[in-house]
Amino acid sequence: MKNNASSINRPSKFVADLPKSNPTIAHHKEVSTAYEAQVVAIVSPYPPSKGTLNEYAFHLIEQFKQKGDIKEIHIITDILPDNKAYPAKDRPKNLFIHPVWSFNKMNTAVKIKKSINDIKPDVVLYNLQFLSFGDSKVAATLGLLSPLMTKWNGIPSMVLLHNIIETVDYDSAGITQNPIMKSMYNFIGKQITKIILSANLVGVTIPKYVHILEKKYGCKNVALLPHGSFESAETPDFDYNPEVRKILTFGKFGTYKKVENLIEAMIEVRSLVDFPIELTIAGTDNPNVKGYLQNVKEKYADTEGIHFTGYVEEEDVAGLFSSSTIVAFDYTSTTGSSGVLHQAGSYGKAVMLPNIGDLKELITEEGYTGEYFTPDSIPEMAMAMQKLLTNNDHRKRNAKQNFVAANGLPMSDIADWYIMHFQKLITENK
Repeated sequence: MKNNASSINRPSKFVADLPKSNPTIAHHKEVSTAYEAQVVAIVSPYPPSKGTLNEYAFHLIEQFKQKGDIKEIHIITDILPDNKAYPAKDRPKNLFIHPVWSFNKMNTAVKIKKSINDIKPDVVLYNLQFLSFGDSKVAATLGLLSPLMTKWNGIPSMVLLHNIIETVDYDSAGITQNPIMKSMYNFIGKQITKIILSANLVGVTIPKYVHILEKKYGCKNVALLPHGSFESAETPDFDYNPEVRKILTFGKFGTYKKVENLIEAMIEVRSLVDFPIELTIAGTDNPNVKGYLQNVKEKYADTEGIHFTGYVEEEDVAGLFSSSTIVAFDYTSTTGSSGVLHQAGSYGKAVMLPNIGDLKELITEEGYTGEYFTPDSIPEMAMAMQKLLTNNDHRKRNAKQNFVAANGLPMSDIADWYIMHFQKLITENK
């Protein structure tokens, strides 16, 4: 059956609030013919690169490829290991990939600037978070000078900023527990934020971020650009209830995303039910905690039904989500809009998660739902897991609401919003 979520009213006030700070999609369709097609450069990791936010760039660019408003797409991305080439098979003629920078290198901003000068795009979009260009503080900071340098060159620069320093929990994110270092990072983070805000336009994915930046920095160039959901071609089978119940957790683990409590909760639930349960841990170590998943694998070597996938290639993501019964979020804090929650919704999955931070914001603003637990509480986690795995009607209601929430803001519509901002920036620049 074809995706019919657009005919359902999404249980959220989010869309109603958006026109206050963003043009409407309908307005875009009325005015788009008044502009020439654009040459757009996008600075971001891009598959098969494994850099942070590579998947978001992939799905956004997939939508850009289908828009007549964009003449050419130039992806300014990181160099693959051993200088491997980016695949050219099935690449459209108007999509160009320029691997010019490397993670943790000090010359990233210079390399990006040179590439932009060669391309001469109409507008540049940066797909960023604070550690996009390195986990070395100096390399990361120098790389984040790029949007300002683009603006200095007379080319409109737009930044999609996925997290802000004001909402980062340094302890749980594995950055530092030292109060002096926290103060130093806050000061440095504030200066970096000022640099990023010097771009022509900065988009953030959560309404709260707009208010924080405008109030703290007095800026007027921040816009709400919701994360959007990666489309699923068909309405999922909500009755999917296999004999083996499969739990999926996805991410970079070791700091505020861990798996030990989730494993312990699964062991507890196994003792209470009469069906098998498996857990798939999909992803890699957080760069700040290398070796974390290997230690978990060794600790639970005698526990059956735990699968470690390592890095998941883009073409394998759909299969992982589709074959899972529920998706679990063993988080102690958050650092931005959750791409995994949007994906779980896109594939029509029920979720168990803590109602905290930016997850709470998404639940409130975009209409998602879940079975909730207190962070670090194994008993509450086990109760949430047992309820979703044993009460099929409850799981289906949860999954359907998440599917409707995800399809209320599909990536195709979000791409239209970007194009509107591109057009406005180009017009103002001319």
